[in-house]
Amino acid sequence: MIKNPDTRDKGFGFLVESYQKRIYGMVRKMVIIHEDADDIVQNTFIKAYKNIQRFNGKSTLFTWLYRIAVNESLNFLDKKKKRFFFPIEDHQDVMANYLDHSPYIDGDHIQKKLQKAILKLPDKQRLIFNLRYYEDLSYEEISEMTDTSVGALKAGYHHAVKKIEEYLTNK
Repeated sequence: MIKNPDTRDKGFGFLVESYQKRIYGMVRKMVIIHEDADDIVQNTFIKAYKNIQRFNGKSTLFTWLYRIAVNESLNFLDKKKKRFFFPIEDHQDVMANYLDHSPYIDGDHIQKKLQKAILKLPDKQRLIFNLRYYEDLSYEEISEMTDTSVGALKAGYHHAVKKIEEYLTNK
């Protein structure tokens, strides 16, 4: 439907309906702030719409969309840090504060503590951890999305888990 100009909009509507919640969930875990996540998801689907003709079918549509969302999330975080001249720690503090005070964040004390530990990770490690732990994606799927070797992903995930464990036992 998407490749046919007559049904493109309807097909794309199905695509958004099918994947919007999952992509939002992944993006939200990366950027924490609801409004930022909404913007990134919207940009992801705009980019997908503009480039759908380039989708070659070498991966699944889901993987292709996730890759766009991953890139949009990482680019957003980089731009935000540079634009506001935030040291990384200040930006993490802003997101941690949002976790404590946002009406959009559910969860008990333990869940928020885990989220704060995850925020301490470098962006790429946080992405790997979220995709593996929360999205339950295989290393092969994550490799396709991030253009990173499976070995590097396994090492990144292992380091992320160790850092989270250390944070949780020291807090």
